[in-house]
Amino acid sequence: MYTIPFTNIDWSNVPKTEHKGDKGMAYWQTLNLDGLRVRIVEYTADYLADHWCEKGHIVHCLEGEFISEMADGQEFILTKGMTYIVSDDLSSHRSKTTSGVKLLIIDGGFLKPKL
Repeated sequence: MYTIPFTNIDWSNVPKTEHKGDKGMAYWQTLNLDGLRVRIVEYTADYLADHWCEKGHIVHCLEGEFISEMADGQEFILTKGMTYIVSDDLSSHRSKTTSGVKLLIIDGGFLKPKL
């Protein structure tokens, strides 16, 4: 069980960290709570992630659009207002965008598959 008190987030006060992709940059604003990570992530135009990710996420597109590319070649386009959800270890995926995008990403222990 997780214990997260009522938390009001003023994202203008959360510092940005830089994360270089294979192409472009990602800027993260991260809040870590008990068993939960909440991020606003911005990818620059022509961004391509530098790794394949197998972690679970809830990803909601706030602005722009991006492609979630699967290791098997499938691609899913997400635009403003769209969301994807996946549990840990259920896909190998990476993000790319030509025009840039702003995302809300939530992840944590609650996304581990039940065995």
